[in-house]
Amino acid sequence: MSTPESQGPRQPREGIYSSSRVERSITVIAIAIASIGLGYLFFTQLWWKAPPDFDCPKDYAFSHAGENGELVRTSGLCRWIGVEAYYSDKPRSLLKANIVGSKPGSEIKVPIGSLQRANGAFINNFVEPNIRWFGYVIWASEAFIFLSMCLGFFSRLGALVAIGMSTQLTIGLAGIPKPVEWEWSYLLMVLLSIAMFGLAPGRYFGLDRLLRPRLKLLSERGSRLSRLLVAFT
Repeated sequence: MSTPESQGPRQPREGIYSSSRVERSITVIAIAIASIGLGYLFFTQLWWKAPPDFDCPKDYAFSHAGENGELVRTSGLCRWIGVEAYYSDKPRSLLKANIVGSKPGSEIKVPIGSLQRANGAFINNFVEPNIRWFGYVIWASEAFIFLSMCLGFFSRLGALVAIGMSTQLTIGLAGIPKPVEWEWSYLLMVLLSIAMFGLAPGRYFGLDRLLRPRLKLLSERGSRLSRLLVAFT
């Protein structure tokens, strides 16, 4: 009867762990491209709402419903926050699939009306009254995602922030009719952010590869902060 020792070292399971240097290189390159791509997406969104005024009107007026009920748009961050508030009471569905072309409507869909209303209440009661400082929170969060994903720096934390940002944008904007916002442009952001959270790309490239051994050493010595920071890399 053979023992585990006599059977030799166990080999990694094919398909879960890379079995060759070429496969490992492909994995690292693919993760790096996806991570940097997600970071660059948020980088491109920093400049149309840059501080200190976030390109809002001087009076920080938000997009709103006009006299005829049509959407009146302003500018900058105030424009899009107002757009989210405007559509928060107009129920929408996501994940729509029109399977039978001759039949009107979608056979598959997920209503998000309750989430829209909650998002609208948050915008109306908190974001809009505090936009002069909360705009910095929004801008800094997206800047952190960019740095985290592109540098592999606290990459799991960066991906978690990206999940939060992209999910909020999905609830507020995905599938609205005017201006038309394709729902999958937002859903794909959510899915890519989730993938990056699971993979923790900084463990494959970037600064986390240098940080993790040091944080683990401090954690083993009893540092609770280091134990928490390890989970974010």
